[in-house]
Amino acid sequence: MFDATALDLARFQFAFTVAFHIIFPAFSIGLASFLAVLNAAHAITGRAVFLRLFDYWKIIFAVAFGMGVVSGIVMSYQFGTNWSVFSDKTGPILGPLMGYEVLSAFFLEAGFLGVMLFGRSRVGPGLHLFATCMVAIGTLGSAFWILSVNSWMQTPTGYGINEVGQFVPEDWWEIVFNPSFPYRFVHMVLAAYLTTALVVGGVGGWHLLKDRSDAAARVMFAMAMGMLLVTAPLQILAGDMHGLNTLEHQPAKVAAMEGHYEGHPEGRAPLILFGIPDDAGEKMRYAVEVPNLSSLILTHDLTTPLPGLKDFPVDERPKAAIIFWTFRIMVALGFAMLALGAWGALSWWQGRLYDRRMLHRAAVIMGPMGFVAVLCGWVTTEVGRQPWTVYGLLKTQDSAAPIALSAVSASLTAFVVVYFLIFGTGTYYLLRLMAQRPGAGDPEAVHGPTRAAGVMPGPAIKDEEGMR
Repeated sequence: MFDATALDLARFQFAFTVAFHIIFPAFSIGLASFLAVLNAAHAITGRAVFLRLFDYWKIIFAVAFGMGVVSGIVMSYQFGTNWSVFSDKTGPILGPLMGYEVLSAFFLEAGFLGVMLFGRSRVGPGLHLFATCMVAIGTLGSAFWILSVNSWMQTPTGYGINEVGQFVPEDWWEIVFNPSFPYRFVHMVLAAYLTTALVVGGVGGWHLLKDRSDAAARVMFAMAMGMLLVTAPLQILAGDMHGLNTLEHQPAKVAAMEGHYEGHPEGRAPLILFGIPDDAGEKMRYAVEVPNLSSLILTHDLTTPLPGLKDFPVDERPKAAIIFWTFRIMVALGFAMLALGAWGALSWWQGRLYDRRMLHRAAVIMGPMGFVAVLCGWVTTEVGRQPWTVYGLLKTQDSAAPIALSAVSASLTAFVVVYFLIFGTGTYYLLRLMAQRPGAGDPEAVHGPTRAAGVMPGPAIKDEEGMR
């Protein structure tokens, strides 16, 4: 029904737009919560440094939020063009869920965004804090609904199929809270918080390298290191639970992630650290293995059987060559985040959090790694679902619209050019904003007493001469 080359281009086009889109919501979800914490900290303590940090990061949030909205709208259009068959078959279920996201979460965050950005002097500190919290709740609500949509495609439940082949709802509770949704939601929200903590820590480390006495940089760096220390272990635990859930519902994906072409009916599967997956030859070349460890990680037991890719039909297997490496990059970065948080905690305990330049340089290097981990995680999830759009029910090749190769090629070229121009410029602007010194003029950063001269310098000079 659909030319294979055109199908590949349509898939690449959607993957390309998702890759650009996901980095902005991942950042804005965590940053909205960070802004709420800063606003609350200022309300509780009265310290000016928290308000200065709030004003600093709110502009960055506004730009990231805007780019996330624009990049997300484009994907909706693709559902109606390249993937119109998928939209027709899944529309009775996915349409309402995406509508709920717009009518509840997006309206909530968009409605209070203006108050958060511009309304502090007009509505007062209390209502301004409330508006900031509503924006943070709205971003989490958007993640809730979008991940519910994606999770249903991974583990479909609560549906029926009507006479024209459409998926129709039978139990909305089962649809929304499908078996993989809780794990995906927790995993993604923690990923967003880690991503934001790394960016904040990287910006704080950058400015501490320039001036270790900068009070605002000190505060944001300390908060970022603390967030890493708390969130990274939770993410590792959540990832383990998510892996157990994936093994139950999508065993072929787990086999590809682990690089297991051969099944292990008696358990004791080795953990393949590195190797070169050979999908054509159905084997792992040059494998570096740790005996039994894969069974312990995946099942917490040595004797539980584990399937391999050869246990599934060839046309129902994901491509191990891709997700084998994206999964390892994601895991390696997760442990690097944990190590950075532990280093920060040790430095704080030793009273050297603001003095260790190597720690600050490491934070700068790790700044963008949260985005890399998020992208690798999504590649693992989505490529691992193949060849299905709705797992086990609707294949990708049966989801695409019958459009010509030339049409997909033209739109893909336009997307690549426009995206790199617009979002490349937006990203450059964000980096320029982050390069600006935070908290300039912060009274907490001034050491020793000062006095203002006033508007007219003459009397001030006279007073100083009189004091002499």
